[in-house]
Amino acid sequence: MQNRFIKNIIFLLFLNLLVKPFWILGIDREVQNILGDAAYGTYQALFNFSYLFYILLDLGITNFNSRAVAQDPKNLSKHFGGLTEIKLLLGLLYAVVIFVVGYFCGYNEGMKLKLLCWCGLNQILLSFILFLRSNMQGLLLFKQDSILSVFDRVLAIVIMGLVLWSGWFPMERFNAIWYLQAQTVAYIVTLALALTIVLRHAKGLSFKVNFQFFKEILRQSLPFALLVLLMSVYSRIEPVLLERLLDDKGVQAGFYSRAYRLFDAGNNISNLFAIMLLPMFAATLKNKLELNNLVKTSFNVIVAMAGIVMIMCVFYRQEIMQLMYLPADATADDVERVGQYANIFPILMGSFFCLSTTYVFGTLLTANGSLKQLNIVAGAGVAINILLNLIVIPRFYAVGAACTSLCVQAVTAFLQYLLAKRILKLEIQGRYWLHIVIFLATVALVTFLVKQLDINWMVGFVIAFAINCGAIFFTRLLRLKEIVALVIPKEKKA
Repeated sequence: MQNRFIKNIIFLLFLNLLVKPFWILGIDREVQNILGDAAYGTYQALFNFSYLFYILLDLGITNFNSRAVAQDPKNLSKHFGGLTEIKLLLGLLYAVVIFVVGYFCGYNEGMKLKLLCWCGLNQILLSFILFLRSNMQGLLLFKQDSILSVFDRVLAIVIMGLVLWSGWFPMERFNAIWYLQAQTVAYIVTLALALTIVLRHAKGLSFKVNFQFFKEILRQSLPFALLVLLMSVYSRIEPVLLERLLDDKGVQAGFYSRAYRLFDAGNNISNLFAIMLLPMFAATLKNKLELNNLVKTSFNVIVAMAGIVMIMCVFYRQEIMQLMYLPADATADDVERVGQYANIFPILMGSFFCLSTTYVFGTLLTANGSLKQLNIVAGAGVAINILLNLIVIPRFYAVGAACTSLCVQAVTAFLQYLLAKRILKLEIQGRYWLHIVIFLATVALVTFLVKQLDINWMVGFVIAFAINCGAIFFTRLLRLKEIVALVIPKEKKA
């Protein structure tokens, strides 16, 4: 079982590393280049607005179902029909909430209302796909689950690739609705495939809704659902506030989205690391010594990956933004806009580093069941985020929103570390943190020195990256055997 789980994680990582960066850096970037910052910024604000209420579509059902089916495969047939009907009711509740709240936020007419409709529909479809995948996870259909985790994105890439580059579609008529509709088609096909797989393993389905049963699920899952909601708010509300607080038709939200794109790509990878850590932390919590070593090793891996990415993006911020967004026939206005992206970008990459560290200590606290403490921290993050953004966005625009993101992610990461250390009695001393600082300082020094060389910046970037990867082992932040032990745990002796 353990080997099968590890193989699935590696397969899942491989598929996501192959597909999702191409979607974010290829398709999504090209869509923004065509739409422009104002139209794309409005789309991004509506997308993030719809995502804020995503937890209403689930309320813990997916996690409960995965555990229940894993404990007894017969629960698939027993619960599937009733949970499906409850999911439909939650979809209706979600639609009502986003349209009512959206109405009072000003998303009540024209293109904004259409965008909200399509964003909401896609969130509902995605929630059903994740619910169906939870049945596969419970049945240990790991390979099918991994393929479905990227299947919708592969289809959307094919559809959008044809739209953008085939020459069959008039680009002068292209708008964000087309982009959302392509994703809708991909979600519907993926949903049909997932449903086919699940129904093959279900016999004698019952479609009786047991509201008492749902009430019990809700009672058990409410703390986790609240945590997801609060984290969604303080992690994704910036584009919404930029679009609402500034009368610029979404331009600053578009600027923020361009700088955020690499943050999003990196976060997808860091989040997969948390998926791997959760069961490992849960299995290791009883052994204090092993837990302490696992926490340090996993945190070192995150610091190594996120630290190198953050520091190199800070030093090469201008070059990276120019590579991604500066057209060949650039005007002075284009150069000025890219300069604004480059001002936002390094701040967000600092935020990415802080967020990545929460995938260790936050995941550890989740595995320990410390949801009350995590909710308090997340609630503080929401309060700080909204208060700061109300102050800084009108004065500093997207740069102010990025600074707020960095502040909130740093505070929540630090509080989660303090909670984990106190609750689980982690033995992490000052000497350990000094080691981390030495590694980060080494990476910064190497990147700075290489950047002074009179060579093409891409060549310098590759050289600096290679040396920095070597610094992971040179500074003894990690040893190869520790990485192997993290990915392939030792079998317990009889």
